[in-house]
Amino acid sequence: MSPVQATTSSPDAIVSVRGLSKYYKSGLRALNKVDLEIRRGEIFALLGPNGAGKTTLISIICGIANGSEGSVHVDGHDIVRDYRAARGLIGLVPQELSTDAFETVWATVKFSRGLFGKAPNPVHLERILRDLSLWEKKDSKIMALSGGMKRRVLIAKALAHEPRVLFLDEPTAGVDVELRHDMWEMVRRLRESGVTIILTTHYIEEAEQMADRIGVINRGEIVLVEEKHTLMQKLGKKQLTLSLQSPLESVPEGLREWPLELSGDGQCLTYTFDTQGNDTGIAMLLRKLGELGIDFKDLHSSESSLEDIFVSLVRGGV
Repeated sequence: MSPVQATTSSPDAIVSVRGLSKYYKSGLRALNKVDLEIRRGEIFALLGPNGAGKTTLISIICGIANGSEGSVHVDGHDIVRDYRAARGLIGLVPQELSTDAFETVWATVKFSRGLFGKAPNPVHLERILRDLSLWEKKDSKIMALSGGMKRRVLIAKALAHEPRVLFLDEPTAGVDVELRHDMWEMVRRLRESGVTIILTTHYIEEAEQMADRIGVINRGEIVLVEEKHTLMQKLGKKQLTLSLQSPLESVPEGLREWPLELSGDGQCLTYTFDTQGNDTGIAMLLRKLGELGIDFKDLHSSESSLEDIFVSLVRGGV
């Protein structure tokens, strides 16, 4: 990667990406001048559609692929100039279930620790396998394990050398609900021990539940990085849906100024309002409905989920 103008990183950043681009001879630009900082000890969720650049970004940070321009530092170590030190701080759980099928679980995890020059520590490895419910399978060959168990082995391998930064690239893909729950309990414990977690996921409800901050990447560019709760506040919308006593053929003239949507059968009116507004306008709307003689039999409110916000961002609607 070619150098870019030095930029001072935040003191609490453990991963700092500056002006990172990746392009190919074909002209495809997978990443375009990405700037990103991951804070020490946080859970950071990176969301984006397929082909957005998530895996490319992770691969470059982890030293698996080379960037075309820009720089990446992990705890102050340049991922190119100081590769061994930077890579030794990182654990990676890839999407692909790539393990030596003929090795035992114990041998695989032990070998992964040795790859990073770490002294043997069977107590640490046993703790990892127990945390991942793999201890009873330690002598089993990987080829005999289920897909969910193989995914756990990948996590054990990534944790074997005691990394300070853990990348989880679609970690719960193909994992059943019970195993997924166990994995997220483990992620919480890791964060409590000081490990920084960066995850990509298609299960947006998990990002909404687990992450401290959310980053959205699309077409190789970071669209937004925001505290999860701030993002929900700033971009979330609330809706009030009124079930009408009598159907309407269209929104009456006296209500055209309101952001109202009439259902196809004319039975429901939906009012969308800003969660940040000082006055939601609901009271005035209900008075107006009364003046027009429009009665309703029921009403309920709903709020945007993170998935709604994500889809809107990717489509350029926010």
